[in-house]
Amino acid sequence: MNQVSAAKRREVIDALRRGAVPESGLDLLAVGLSRFEVALDEELSAVADGGSVFKAVRGEYGSGKTFVTRWLGERAKRRNFAVAEVQVSENETPLHKLETVYRRLTERLSTPGFPPSALRAVVDSWFYALEEDVLAEQGTGAAAPDALGTAVDKLLAERLAEVSRTAPSFAAALRGYRSAVAAGDAPTGDAILAWLGGQPHVAASARKAAGVRGDLDHFGALGFLQGLLAILRDSGHPGLLLVLDEVETLQRVRSDARDKALNALRQLIDEVHAGRFPGLYLVITGTPAFFDGQQGVQRLPPLAQRLATDFTTDARFDNPRAVQVRLPGFTVESLTELGGRVRDLYASGSTHSDRVTASADDDYLADLAKAVAGGLGGKVGIAPRVFLKKLVSDVLDRIDQFEDFDPRKHYALTLTSSELTETERNAAMPPAAAAGDVELNL
Repeated sequence: MNQVSAAKRREVIDALRRGAVPESGLDLLAVGLSRFEVALDEELSAVADGGSVFKAVRGEYGSGKTFVTRWLGERAKRRNFAVAEVQVSENETPLHKLETVYRRLTERLSTPGFPPSALRAVVDSWFYALEEDVLAEQGTGAAAPDALGTAVDKLLAERLAEVSRTAPSFAAALRGYRSAVAAGDAPTGDAILAWLGGQPHVAASARKAAGVRGDLDHFGALGFLQGLLAILRDSGHPGLLLVLDEVETLQRVRSDARDKALNALRQLIDEVHAGRFPGLYLVITGTPAFFDGQQGVQRLPPLAQRLATDFTTDARFDNPRAVQVRLPGFTVESLTELGGRVRDLYASGSTHSDRVTASADDDYLADLAKAVAGGLGGKVGIAPRVFLKKLVSDVLDRIDQFEDFDPRKHYALTLTSSELTETERNAAMPPAAAAGDVELNL
């Protein structure tokens, strides 16, 4: 813990204090994920070598699906991958509208050197790489602006030849963007880049300057994804990790929209397995009810066949290489271990580290974990978010600031409905009274 930077420590602790999953530093909190490391690293290597992978992560609420995908994203960024996390929702990002999914992807796109949205940085880096390749091949004779521009346009067409067969407007927009930047026309360049990122309602003058028409549609989105992967690869990023989080929300949409979304997911999986998207690692997350229930994957038999995985054996023997992996969820013991990691991380940045460690010892962490789980109807699996929030904001912060604060004497766990999510509130509800105990006014 001593090697953790103050900035990363603060970022992680602040996120936990808010009850959120940290954006980075997740390796510091990873408990029980070592079983997946080898298989996932092998798949990242395969993607970096030009392959493509699809993975489904299943787990109940609170089992750590978002945590795992962000942890995987950190591992991917260490290999210089680009990463995008997209939250699937009925109104904001409906899965059956792939043009919207693509737009959210470009909005959330990040690289090891650039936060979201890194689309401009990636495109600019790609053009720079093209220029460097031209100069390396043709020497200083190609350095004249006109000659260099012509040579770069030719190389652009060659690199995007495969993409242009299905999405010719992608290459046209790139050329238009480059021309606008070279001419010093920043507004037009910005508008063309926005159109390239799937944004609707771009000014007609900008689209005319780039030689493109209309807005991106469902089918064009797949071609644009192909193009994005190509420029990522040529600009030094061997792959893209795309996470479609909370896919189980499809169960709550209208039946016609749900059927379209499930078919879109089936189409994406088939395209990945067919090799259309070299350099793509596509991950979806969902609950067991989504994968096994009749309102989810089972509603579309071809999709169910593609995701079928045997989970009848002991979870200890689950295959991490399978298309679908499950997260077993937390126990009191693993929750206590996680609490210990957070305490030690907190203490490493505190001037009162000895007091923090002594007052919140492992026995107290176990008691707090049991208390939180008990307050949530004994469901340990959904307790991590609340447990970590209470640990940091109610316990560790007070120990650090008040010398005479003893959590065993001065703190009693409270859970209010306003601080809980819907799932947590439902778990915290007292069990229904027995039928014979209900008083009827007759």
